[in-house]
Amino acid sequence: MPRMTTPSDATADERLESWRDAVSRSLVPLTVLPRECSDFHASLHAAQLGQVQMSVITAEPHSVARTRRHIASDAPDLLQLTLQLSGQGVLTQRDREARVGPGELVVYDTRSPFTYDLRQSHTGLVLMFPRAMLRLTERDLARVTATPVPCHNGLGQVVRPFLYGLARQMEHLEERGTPRLADHVVGLIGTLLAEQAEVEGTTGEDGPGLLTQRVLAHMEQRLADPGLSPEGIAAAHRISRRYLYKLLAEQGHTVSGWIREQRLARCRRDLADPAMDHLPVGAIGGRWGFADPAHFSHAFKAAYGMSPREARVGRR
Repeated sequence: MPRMTTPSDATADERLESWRDAVSRSLVPLTVLPRECSDFHASLHAAQLGQVQMSVITAEPHSVARTRRHIASDAPDLLQLTLQLSGQGVLTQRDREARVGPGELVVYDTRSPFTYDLRQSHTGLVLMFPRAMLRLTERDLARVTATPVPCHNGLGQVVRPFLYGLARQMEHLEERGTPRLADHVVGLIGTLLAEQAEVEGTTGEDGPGLLTQRVLAHMEQRLADPGLSPEGIAAAHRISRRYLYKLLAEQGHTVSGWIREQRLARCRRDLADPAMDHLPVGAIGGRWGFADPAHFSHAFKAAYGMSPREARVGRR
């Protein structure tokens, strides 16, 4: 996507209007509200990475507001996440106010009104993606929405430099990035947010929800291991197999069914990726835990109505 900047030969009001149009087209419809700034300028550089849109925004002080009139009844279910690279902002949504400083991030819901008051010259990395990609329970997501998430300790020390690196590579992301990278980005953020949800005081009756999240994250991280089994998963979390089955059943899954579905989805994604064309079909299955090529082919056809080879040929 081309870089968008406010016109240098326009008035301050015209630059604000230009900026409103730019962010509304690139992100979601918003109102831009001026702050005391005699010479407002801003720029936005965006890249589309699978289902994730990434934008680096640099601007003088201003506020943005998303009101109910901006939100259509059929608005897509998208989340936005802002990592403050420099400067400070205040995100307000529902009854929460999050003061976000450099190195902190905040996640917010585009289907609910919000304001983001940027009181200083600033730069931020904004990610926008479907809610379903995050793989957080609704309860955990509600805990961390419109809450500042520090990235100076714990898992944040891994996530922050990774996101800073993405912001520096905006020029090359669309050219070199793949949908797999988008999955990894959101997966890493989801793990950080799950950790933050626990810090926010998740105890008592909330325990099973967090445990389920940990179990799913554990399984997802080990999908490529052919030896992934209910016994090993239960042992890693110090629970019985029976309780493991109960946790997954509450989410509408069986353990083996969830693993198979996730492995097949990743195989299908790889078969659709031209960068994977050098790998035989059987090797694609092997990358995601299918040790037997015949079993992989049978399971893939049962799930998608075509063989892995037919899926690859059809994409070409």
